[in-house]
Amino acid sequence: MTDELLSADENRSISAAIREELAKLRLTRQHLADKAKISLSTLEKGLAGQRPFTLATVVRLEEALGHSLRKPRMSFHQDMAVAPDALGNYARPAVKWLEGRYVTIRASFSNPASLYTYMTEIHWDSTLSHLAYRESERIDADFKHDGAVSVPHQSGYIYLVTNRHGQYRLAILSRPTIAGEMYGLLTTLQLGRGSQLTPVSTPIVLVPIQALGEDVAFGRIDASMAAHARYLALLRRAVDDPFVLMVQAEV
Repeated sequence: MTDELLSADENRSISAAIREELAKLRLTRQHLADKAKISLSTLEKGLAGQRPFTLATVVRLEEALGHSLRKPRMSFHQDMAVAPDALGNYARPAVKWLEGRYVTIRASFSNPASLYTYMTEIHWDSTLSHLAYRESERIDADFKHDGAVSVPHQSGYIYLVTNRHGQYRLAILSRPTIAGEMYGLLTTLQLGRGSQLTPVSTPIVLVPIQALGEDVAFGRIDASMAAHARYLALLRRAVDDPFVLMVQAEV
């Protein structure tokens, strides 16, 4: 079993995942080979497609990198793909309704009297076999995020999770309302003076882009702008209904 050779498609997928991890972790191929206790030649031939990886080699590489490189093997159509347990064990058909583009609205960290909006797209990542999200249309493009989407059955909430080398960013969202909005709470780090980072949490709402029609504004939305009143009403609903609770000890 451990000498089983991977198919050409599996080998291509795993090779791409290994290259991505090498780039992310800034590892050399030699370092990875040494850590996985395989020869550099085996690693390089597998990456080049000259000789498919064996299952035993992939297991060693996974142990060295600390996570799986393989997609779950499917018995049926690709739509029957299932996310890993850490993200809720959901099948793609059960969460397909979440896929789409959303206008994200929250308070501006630099000026809470203003709003800040950008695009969040939720899509199925067939390589990793789970929902993923990515941000765009941010005026601070250097801080845009992407990550995994967790949909556990127990809580009934949706989690947008970014994990970059152990540094987390998390949005906890309600299931969509009848109009499609998802209300919740974002917890992240705010950049202050110099390189100072401060934990910050704020209500957040994701609105399907089609629900806003053609009148969509991205960036910093000041009170003088036409979209401000509409976006503020959506954001206030997160706390007023309430979809989230902001609790502080009474002094």
